[in-house]
Amino acid sequence: MPFVGLTGGMGAGKSTALAALERLGAAVLSSDAVVHELYAHDAQLRDAVVERWGAQVAPDGVVDRSAVAERAFASAEERAWLEGLLWPLVGARVAAWLTDVRAGGSARNGRPRAAVVEVPLLFEAGLEGLYDATVAVVSDETLRHERASARGHALADERSARQLSQQEKARRATFVVRNDGSEQELEQELSAVLDKLEG
Repeated sequence: MPFVGLTGGMGAGKSTALAALERLGAAVLSSDAVVHELYAHDAQLRDAVVERWGAQVAPDGVVDRSAVAERAFASAEERAWLEGLLWPLVGARVAAWLTDVRAGGSARNGRPRAAVVEVPLLFEAGLEGLYDATVAVVSDETLRHERASARGHALADERSARQLSQQEKARRATFVVRNDGSEQELEQELSAVLDKLEG
């Protein structure tokens, strides 16, 4: 079963692609969802960010992700500290999930066609070597701006989060899928990628 890393720039449609891959028979996991879960349930992580940045990053004992992001992106040192804390925890969750998938733990309709993890900073974190293949979702810049704005983000945030350009992500990826049209068109492109992976 191929182990695949899915990435793309802000507003390119990574989450839409992940949902399409699940419909096409892949087992899927979002690393962002893993981070959400860790912030919500990992007391050691919560205590560490509170110790570093103060109680205001976890009002009422609940981590405020935007407050954490504000402090983490204030400097390269702060960001490196948070990444050093988070990435090993996320990596352990992904490894446990993959073991479960390969053992048949999440096979609703038999064996999944692939195990796909959505990782926004896949190449930036140097994680591509963990995967059998990588897929970059790319989209027209105007569309990306519209999608990012609709979610209350600005693509300027992408630069501060030190993301590579989508052209560079595409250059490094095993497969590139465009997301400028309908979800159905995106699904067709992803179906072709799964066919190649299985071939």
